[in-house]
Order: sequence, then structure tokens, then C-alpha cells
Amino acid sequence: MNHPDTRPTSASARRALVIAASLAIGCTWALPSAAEDAKTIAATVCIACHGEDGNSAIPMFPKIAGLQESYIVKQLRDFQSGRRKSDIMAPVVAALKPQDLAPLASFYASQKIKPSSDADKKAAEFGKMVYFEGNEETGVPACVGCHQPQGAGHLIYPRIGGQHVTYVTQQLKNFASGERNNDVSRYMRVVAKRMSEEEIDSVAAYLAGLDSK
Repeated sequence: MNHPDTRPTSASARRALVIAASLAIGCTWALPSAAEDAKTIAATVCIACHGEDGNSAIPMFPKIAGLQESYIVKQLRDFQSGRRKSDIMAPVVAALKPQDLAPLASFYASQKIKPSSDADKKAAEFGKMVYFEGNEETGVPACVGCHQPQGAGHLIYPRIGGQHVTYVTQQLKNFASGERNNDVSRYMRVVAKRMSEEEIDSVAAYLAGLDSK
């Protein structure tokens, strides 16, 4: 599951992070008796950050509703192996058993992502242009080629339509800095490095309002 890989900088964001992390880590104690029930795990562990149905209410935590099942499983495995770093996810996934991953991923994949309403409409207009056309002058490819017209994703490319502005922005910055290095990160690092701050913010704003189903 996609968590921010850097710590938030604002006081309010830090407080939200501490609260959510405490809830998530505290709930892992319930895992041994709930290992066979994906819905129970989701309702007792994942809910603190990702919400009841995978539509997180905290912008720094990703919406995982509607993500491809295979993508969710891969992220969980990457968090478990340490290939993807997260101070929050590490203790949570450490308590999961191998047989928990597929049912949990299936549960969230079956949920419907809800578009965000926290996007700047003017920025979203520019973001739409970048998403569909890229920037030929700086070598930024059109996002639509991998993530599809409504941001629904395809195969190894995750569903990003409807995602929080804050989360998308942070992930693009993490790719650009090399801090995130799993998935198709070699390609994404090149793309993100070529994007201006305005392009990153605008694409994130455009994606937030998409209903990718």
C-alpha cells in the first residue's frame, strides 16, 4: 500500500501522522486472532490510516480503494522486505502472515475510490494538459500512456485517479529525489526529475478530481 516515504513538515501533519501511526501500530496486537479474516484486519489495523473502505480521510495517507490486487500485494511485500521504506508500514506489515496478503488486497481492490475535493481547479486545468500531452520541451511524457485516461492504471501501473493531492505530490517528489526506489521507479525517477514543481502540483490537482471507475 502506498504510504508517504518522507515525514510531513507541518505541525498539523506531524500530529496527524503520530496519531495515525499510534493507532495502526497499537492495533497490530489484534492480528494473531484475525489473520484469516481480511475484513477484520482492515477494520482493526488498516482503518487508522486508510479509512473504513480504503478511502483515507488524511491527505498524507493514500487511498487504496480500487487499487489493483497485484499492486497492493507487491507493495505489502516490498514493505515487508524493506525494499520500500516506511516507519509506519514496517511494524504493521511485519505482523501480517503471507496468507493474509492476497485476501487483504482483494478486499481493497473491490472497494470504490472516491474522488477528492481538495484540488485547485485552475491548477487542475493545467494538470490535465500535462497529463494528456506531457511537456515536449523538457521531455516529460504524457501520464496517460501508463495510467490511462481516467487514471485507472494498467497492469504494473497503479490506479491514481481520485488520489489525494498531498500524497501524489509527495510521491512524485520522492521519485525525483530517488527516495522511493521500488516498482517502476527507474522510469518514474526520470519522469519526476523532469517535472517542474508547478507541473507536479497541477497533475496532482487534476488526478484528485478524477473518478477512475
